[in-house]
Amino acid sequence: MANEAINDFSVALGNLFDTAGKLLQQNVDLFGTAAKAIVSVVEPLTKTALDLAGNVTNTAGQLLQNVTCTAGQAVQNVTAVIIPKK
Repeated sequence: MANEAINDFSVALGNLFDTAGKLLQQNVDLFGTAAKAIVSVVEPLTKTALDLAGNVTNTAGQLLQNVTCTAGQAVQNVTAVIIPKK
């Protein structure tokens, strides 16, 4: 009778540890899946943000170049009016 109780306890304890191991493995798998999902979302957003920053920089450079050219032409026009060519 005492041996049966010990055997039942051993089986229950084994089942408990088996269940705890499975739960831990599921948590590890869930964490890994969540990490992969986060990376798959962040990666394209990062690329898009970098592309946008590059486009903004290029546009600002072109705008500055156009403003510089326009200002230079304006100065030439004013100079031509003030000091006519001979």
